[in-house]
Amino acid sequence: MFTGIVQGIRKITAVENLEGGRRLRIKLEDLAEKLQKGASVAVNGVCLTVVRFEGDWVEFDVIHESLNKSNLGTLIVGDFVDIERACIFGDEVGGHSVTGHVDCQGVIAEVRNTTNNHDLVVSCDKEWMAYLIPKGWISIDGASLTVVEVGDNFFSISLIPETLTRTVLGKKTKGDTVNLEFDHTTKVIVRTVERIFPEIKKQLLAGKNNL
Repeated sequence: MFTGIVQGIRKITAVENLEGGRRLRIKLEDLAEKLQKGASVAVNGVCLTVVRFEGDWVEFDVIHESLNKSNLGTLIVGDFVDIERACIFGDEVGGHSVTGHVDCQGVIAEVRNTTNNHDLVVSCDKEWMAYLIPKGWISIDGASLTVVEVGDNFFSISLIPETLTRTVLGKKTKGDTVNLEFDHTTKVIVRTVERIFPEIKKQLLAGKNNL
């Protein structure tokens, strides 16, 4: 489990394509402290398992499913990624409950820069918009952020200077892809309602026809 509070940006130092997936080596530097094999680390919001480490570099295997759902398949040596170590019981939770299970990718449709403001407009498939509300939250490349505006197939977020410096979102430009994880509770509620309402409608119609 993660909080969506990115702990730093780190560099991809090696990429190996494997059958059905790929292996990433990342120089975690100080974030590798006390890390163990099998531990979970969020890389651009994707929960990955440590398969090998030495010194301050760590390797992760990325399976086909994760490559399809996220932007990890496009990473090359020299790219930077958001990193968050798994939270420890008793830690302060300053963000939200993030699972590291990315739902889909979004695309940066617009970057708005005004005085003291840096906003990103992100487009994604229309089916996902049901899980967003203004002032709700979403995880973008692992960073927990507040939704500002919700449209038909897009939403916007505002980034403070701290977020711009501590995450890869400050490096994003129009056309770049980002990993999106929607609030799990909202997804459960929406999907439950969608499943129940057709049945309720069916029962009401059946009752009306029996009158």
